[in-house]
Amino acid sequence: MKIRRAKKEDIKRIIELLTQVLEIHAKIRPDIFVSGTTKYSEDDLDAMILDDERPIFVAADENDTVMGYAFCQLKSPAFTSTMVPRKSIYIDDLCVDEKYRGQHVGEALFEHVKKEAKELGCYEVTLCVWNGNDSAERFYEKMGMTTKERVMEFILDERTLS
Repeated sequence: MKIRRAKKEDIKRIIELLTQVLEIHAKIRPDIFVSGTTKYSEDDLDAMILDDERPIFVAADENDTVMGYAFCQLKSPAFTSTMVPRKSIYIDDLCVDEKYRGQHVGEALFEHVKKEAKELGCYEVTLCVWNGNDSAERFYEKMGMTTKERVMEFILDERTLS
């Protein structure tokens, strides 16, 4: 397995994986995610592949078939006088094809992102995990990640408006 930057020839395969991960989220939160859709279009991916501020890394097998991806974004927190300004890499999305799960593809992608972050002088690697995606949460904890902050919600619907 090798980890490399995504290229245009990978777009159709990445779309397949985006579909897989979206369906996981749609099962957990059908009130937010629309089944049968993807987070990014082919045109979005075409632009992102060229964007060094939003690198996409893929894990490819010996035939150069994409087994998984990590969508990343370089971020700098908004400046405030109460926070130390530090650059970070945010993992916007990480997915391993269901047929390759358990074969350390996710670990290889995560380690590659950490290496890239260090080379870019980042302080940290961050990401968000949807509540209810327990396997993803366990995976990231196994990778050494800890909770930095939590976003909480109160859903306003017919039951809570009365």
